[in-house]
Amino acid sequence: MEAMVKNVSSTVELLAVATHSDAVTRWDEETLSRAFHWTIYCEHIHARFHYNPVIRKLLERQLEMTNESLSIVFPNYTALCFTDLSRCQNLLLDGLLRNTHLPISVMKILFDKPKHLSNNGSSFEDAKGICSSIIETKSACKVLGNVNRPSALCPDAEVQAELFMEKLDLVLKQNSDNYGANQFLDSVLRGCDKDEEHFCAIIGSSLQTESTMDPKCMVILDWLKQKHNFLEGMCHSLPLSLLADMAEKHLGFRDMYSDVLKKWAKEIEYDINNREWTPVSKNHSVSFQNLTQHFVSLCKASISLRNFLETELQALKFSEGDFDVRGLSIWEDLLKYIFKEMARS
Repeated sequence: MEAMVKNVSSTVELLAVATHSDAVTRWDEETLSRAFHWTIYCEHIHARFHYNPVIRKLLERQLEMTNESLSIVFPNYTALCFTDLSRCQNLLLDGLLRNTHLPISVMKILFDKPKHLSNNGSSFEDAKGICSSIIETKSACKVLGNVNRPSALCPDAEVQAELFMEKLDLVLKQNSDNYGANQFLDSVLRGCDKDEEHFCAIIGSSLQTESTMDPKCMVILDWLKQKHNFLEGMCHSLPLSLLADMAEKHLGFRDMYSDVLKKWAKEIEYDINNREWTPVSKNHSVSFQNLTQHFVSLCKASISLRNFLETELQALKFSEGDFDVRGLSIWEDLLKYIFKEMARS
């Protein structure tokens, strides 16, 4: 009995460390798995002795003493009661995700594909993929709850965007400037080196759902200004409808998106022999047809975007001599094609 009480107390201390301490920077997959094993142990203790008044009272007394000592060490500590033992896994996961010291290596473990699910389907034999399982469940709920409202992105990207923005919000609250937030964004990008396109979708969903003046969006937009290759990848991979929504909602993204499109246009040359515009750049190159689809999508999104782009393209056309001959100015040919497509709609 004494060992059991001590184990419960130690697990509560573990939860406090996971939530409030920078000790998590030294955690690895083995440490993480052991932590979740102890939370499962506490949940079993709760289930077994929930209706045993003697043992429950003993555990509650120990929890009071543990809470008192932890509140001295961690000023923001939230005391736990016996009932909280029934959700220790959730408390551990929530605490880790709220801890700004949590390294990207641990986050990758949590968001990786799960290895093993226990027989009851509610807990894992190791820590790998716990968040992925939650995301799959929430994604299914999102699909079933929005069957009549199609989305440009897959549901798991939308769910991950919610978690991502919650984490970014916590980072911003604990830092007086944007340095910590930029470090966080950089670390996530490095962790997604093999699946950068999916991170593009998460960023896109985040910007689509948040308000224009939201501090998190402002930080992301400022960060994107420094990540030219990633920004181009976003414009290249995200659905045109989503890009148009983001441009309409955020003037900062509108300007960056417009600059990317103009950069792509400058990387297209006119092939006299084949009488067509062809890309000359190998990085994120787009065809003339694809480029015009980007512009048309923006023009169809709103009158303000259409006026903005027409003004931009007209100015560029004028700067090159204002020629009205096919193949002499990419801007002239873009304008002609855009007007033609807009007339059809």
